[in-house]
Amino acid sequence: MLFLLFSFHFCLMRRTYIQATPVKRLCKTHNTITVNGMYPGPTLEVNNGDTLVVKVTNKARYNVTIHWHGVRQMRTAWADGPEFVTQCPIRPGMSYTYRFTIQGQEGTLWWHAHSSWLRATVYGALIIHPKEGSSYPFPKPKRETPILLGEWWDANPIDVVRQATRTGAAPNISDAYTINGQPGDLYNCSSQDTVVVPIDSGETNLLRVINSGLNQPLFFTIANHQFTVVGADASYLKPFTTSVIMLGPGQTTDVLIKGDQPPSRYYLAARAYASAPNAPFDNTTTTAILEYKSAPCPAKKGLSIRPVMPPLPAFNDTATVTAFTKKLRSPQKVEVPTDIDESLFFTVGLGLNNCPRNFRSSRCQGPNGTRFTASMNNVSFVLPSNFSLLQAHHHGIPGVFTTDFPGNPPLKFDYTGNVSRSLWQPVPGTKLYKLEYGSRVQIVLQDTSIFTPENHPIHIHGYDFYIIAEGFGNFNPKTDTSKFNLVDPPLRNTVGVPVGGWAVIRFVADNPGVWLMHCHLDVHITWGLAMAFLVENGVTELEKLEAPPPDYPVC
Repeated sequence: MLFLLFSFHFCLMRRTYIQATPVKRLCKTHNTITVNGMYPGPTLEVNNGDTLVVKVTNKARYNVTIHWHGVRQMRTAWADGPEFVTQCPIRPGMSYTYRFTIQGQEGTLWWHAHSSWLRATVYGALIIHPKEGSSYPFPKPKRETPILLGEWWDANPIDVVRQATRTGAAPNISDAYTINGQPGDLYNCSSQDTVVVPIDSGETNLLRVINSGLNQPLFFTIANHQFTVVGADASYLKPFTTSVIMLGPGQTTDVLIKGDQPPSRYYLAARAYASAPNAPFDNTTTTAILEYKSAPCPAKKGLSIRPVMPPLPAFNDTATVTAFTKKLRSPQKVEVPTDIDESLFFTVGLGLNNCPRNFRSSRCQGPNGTRFTASMNNVSFVLPSNFSLLQAHHHGIPGVFTTDFPGNPPLKFDYTGNVSRSLWQPVPGTKLYKLEYGSRVQIVLQDTSIFTPENHPIHIHGYDFYIIAEGFGNFNPKTDTSKFNLVDPPLRNTVGVPVGGWAVIRFVADNPGVWLMHCHLDVHITWGLAMAFLVENGVTELEKLEAPPPDYPVC
């Protein structure tokens, strides 16, 4: 058993950063929350089976928590990290030590802040190698490179979300996308800091691609090179080739690339997949450079070798997204739950709250004098503030939550059609859904056209799940069950519910605790697009939640 000790110091540091868009713009400096002075934060490399001990010391001016995105956290829900769900926040000047073990997972995950919008700059890669003596199910690559796709605002992200909360309007879109913290040389002022990814002729390299962005699914490609997709969300996949991948925020994809092109420089590029019709989005492109070691060096030769630019799908190219996701398969037959104990149907989508009578018009700047909201099954999730949900559950503290989250929509309607305005305003609440330990769960996740349909990356904490089917329109149990893949569906922790469509997932509730399920577009979770499962303890000691740690933060 390996114990790793990292001390994360969340410091308010002054950082000069290139900020630009394709229009002429000045470079700026402003305060940025970072981890150990790094943006992105440190890459943690561990092995399957390792135990991690991570001490987080908060030296910033905001509360903070860290979520280990995709880590199963078997019986260690206290270490999962979402603020007021499994822990109270780490206050400025305080510390908390996360302790957990990686069990049966290999590939690429990541860690990030789970407090307000601190995730904009507080994130890093978590790479899980096979156990000592084991190997990848594919030939070992020559190199491995984490590729973290991010979003950047020319402002403090906390101020951005606070302004939106005050006004009820949508928050300002980002000003740039980044690759490993740099926007690339398509933005003004950025060319000298563009990330360079090395390769050499004949090599096979592994890129570990992570969408760390706050609010935007992203297309990713490399000029003149094909990807062989071999994994996603720390699970291996049946390999297939493609020229472009799409990742929703929270998702990871492992791809192999071959150094089979003439030695030169080629752009890696990422741009938005914006599925919501007529919604504003950051329509810029971030780049890095894939550089062959044997390529002529521009600095030494006096040459100006402009990297080759790849074609990218149109921002609304849902057909390419669908074609990509349909190729995702487990490497062999898997044990998908078949006899279902809990058959759930959750609508996911946006809404508009009428302006409260005591609010000024300046606080209701959504469409037609409303305030934006979001919900699952017409419940807009509200976080507690005095206790975490897990703390209240474990200690039996009353009045913090209820367990009456509806397993089906309170009212059936044409989910992707012309929805009556009477259904646009959800009910706020802190409602959980209780699951017995070991129950076999199926969830139909149905997008709605309330305000606008959109691709929603839905993430479940504490669990992986099989995506057994996806489709468009309203899910029809009489006809769509024939589309279920119960043989080799992919195992994920985040599913992109198709725009104007649905996805069906299955898992076994074998991890006790309180587990958040939410849209990983942070603007949507801010509006309440979330719920939580309360998974009860099993019978044996190994089926029960561990005791809370002695340094558990106080609310």
